[in-house]
Amino acid sequence: MDKLSVIKIGGNVIDNSEKLYKFLLDFKALPGYKILVHGGGKIATELGDSLGVTAKMVEGRRITDIDTLRIVTMVYAGLINKNMVAQLQAKGCNAIGLTGADGNIIKAVKRPVKDIDYGFVGDLNESSVSSETLGNLLKAGLIPVLCAITHDGDSQLLNTNADTIASAVAIAMSAIYETSLIYCFEKKGVLRDIEDDNSLVSEIRLAEFDGLKADGTVSGGMIPKIHNAFEAIKSGVKDVYIGKADELPQIDNQNFGTRLTQ
Repeated sequence: MDKLSVIKIGGNVIDNSEKLYKFLLDFKALPGYKILVHGGGKIATELGDSLGVTAKMVEGRRITDIDTLRIVTMVYAGLINKNMVAQLQAKGCNAIGLTGADGNIIKAVKRPVKDIDYGFVGDLNESSVSSETLGNLLKAGLIPVLCAITHDGDSQLLNTNADTIASAVAIAMSAIYETSLIYCFEKKGVLRDIEDDNSLVSEIRLAEFDGLKADGTVSGGMIPKIHNAFEAIKSGVKDVYIGKADELPQIDNQNFGTRLTQ
């Protein structure tokens, strides 16, 4: 079975041109098949502010009203996505930038209103990702670069969390490829002390997760990220890494960030 890396890039790497340039060089150098997934919330917020559309957040989640949807579509599917694709092409990496609507690659369901109306936000399920279409692109020598915009199949674009997209894509592709899911951001990985890069937890097994939550090692926004990672592993993904974008080359010797395994 061929190997595939699904890599999600986030944090302050996307809006730092030097860090992004280096990351894309490292991404190009990765062996085997690969798919890149990105968000870009900070840039979307800045553009929204300049246009008089203030970001509305509830517990770290963006409320996507129609004006916000227009902005995140412009930023994610346009500015950031095409900038990354152009940079990869300049490096000899034949990338193709896509939303979930392109080729019907990712079909989402608008999040139902419960306590909070999140607006035009898309949730994914086990049939959301077209592994066949992505597989055909990979076989054609193309490297998909997926942004955080999906669609509902009825002409409505939706804003979908990029971490969730990366996980769903990795799960879907694990039926075809030996798939690793790699989350890249500005920290070295899961840290026992968020202020101390030397306090890296190099490996977390599923049985250890509850204990790390209880003692506070894993807290805040890292809890859902790791929970999703283990759900991916249970669903066929070989392993999941969480680590620092500029240390991506160390993935070759499994010395990158925090590795999550069954």
